[in-house]
Amino acid sequence: MIAQQLPVGSVNSVPSVDEYVPAVIDVVVTAATFVIAFVVLYWAGKALLLSLTERSLESRGFNEGVVSLARSIATALILLGSVAIAATVAGFGTILVALSALGGAVVLAVGFAAQDLIANFVAGIFIVKDEPFTIGDIVEWDDNQGVVRDIQLRVTQLETYDNELVTVPNSELADSVVVNPSRNGLLRVSYDFGIGYDDDIGQARAALIEEAEQVPGALTEPEPSVAVTDLGDSAVVLTGRFWIDPAEHRPAAARTAYIEAGKERLDAEGIDMPYPHSQLTGSVTVDEQAKTTAA
Repeated sequence: MIAQQLPVGSVNSVPSVDEYVPAVIDVVVTAATFVIAFVVLYWAGKALLLSLTERSLESRGFNEGVVSLARSIATALILLGSVAIAATVAGFGTILVALSALGGAVVLAVGFAAQDLIANFVAGIFIVKDEPFTIGDIVEWDDNQGVVRDIQLRVTQLETYDNELVTVPNSELADSVVVNPSRNGLLRVSYDFGIGYDDDIGQARAALIEEAEQVPGALTEPEPSVAVTDLGDSAVVLTGRFWIDPAEHRPAAARTAYIEAGKERLDAEGIDMPYPHSQLTGSVTVDEQAKTTAA
């Protein structure tokens, strides 16, 4: 029977638990330092910077939308700043340098890829701040029209008169001429009627004013009016005008009702509504010359 001999020092090559204790303690201390520093910095930042931001904007008369946006941005900055400072205090400076270089490259790439998104975001901030329109307003832009239903930082949602929900990027609204007919409370609805040159203007005016007064939603003050606005090639143009409250009645519906009622009333009054036409006068002479062909 051959006895197996173990190599000298093989027992001592197995690491002991005591060798890991300093490393574990160092990791725990570093992690505890990071957590404590982060909590203190984050709490202090929110208590001071966030409160200061809110009071500063509210004292300058900014609305709740702008204050809420600034609160979100300030919270994100406080979070990032607390993480960076706490990591430095805990001894993660080298890691932060490497991550900052990588983060810069990532931010640059994302910035180029998300130019439209950033433009919409910035435009949304200016829309919230400048308030060219608010929820419930009727706006017109680029031959489009709708009622504002929701304003977000990236897009604005509008409802058309066909009950369609349209989502418009904020940058498009910021770069376009936006007309807000309902901003001043009341809205004037108008339409041009053409009557014949031989018809009685006073009779047509009285009829159109009476029909305007009967339109659902038409206000008595300012009162409806009808004026001669043009002398066309084939008609005298009378423009009928009346006022409505766009918050209670849709302008398109009121205008449609007025056009139909005005047409029927003018027909009933025997007033002609001519349309453009052309009349040719003179004579035409046709000369014919017979040509004989030799057989």
